[in-house]
Amino acid sequence: MDRIQLAATDRSPQVDFDFASGHLSLRGESYPEDAAAFFGPLLQSLRAHLAETSATPIVFEVGLAYFNSSSAKALMNLFMPLEDAAGAGRPVTVRWRFAEGDETIAEAGEDFAADFAHARFEMVEEA
Repeated sequence: MDRIQLAATDRSPQVDFDFASGHLSLRGESYPEDAAAFFGPLLQSLRAHLAETSATPIVFEVGLAYFNSSSAKALMNLFMPLEDAAGAGRPVTVRWRFAEGDETIAEAGEDFAADFAHARFEMVEEA
């Protein structure tokens, strides 16, 4: 599986999905005009990777300072196959990074974390 690297824009996050190492990351802000068009290829690649390999641990780092509701739905769509993989025994960690004192992003992370039963969800407050 090829690595996906996309530079951040004023409306979309930096993406680094390094499937070989099992390290995936999104950083920045996310409110693309067409969230399905932006996140769709990421979701397809993630699903393909999960179907190809079953042992590599995955760490997904999410450090978004802002995201809109369509991006939240897209994040959940990315999280669901990771949760399924964790339920099947694959080590999966989601690290939700948020700025110190940013209660809005912290609460969003807690809301996402509530949907996980198998994957490990870590809240990481950054100074």
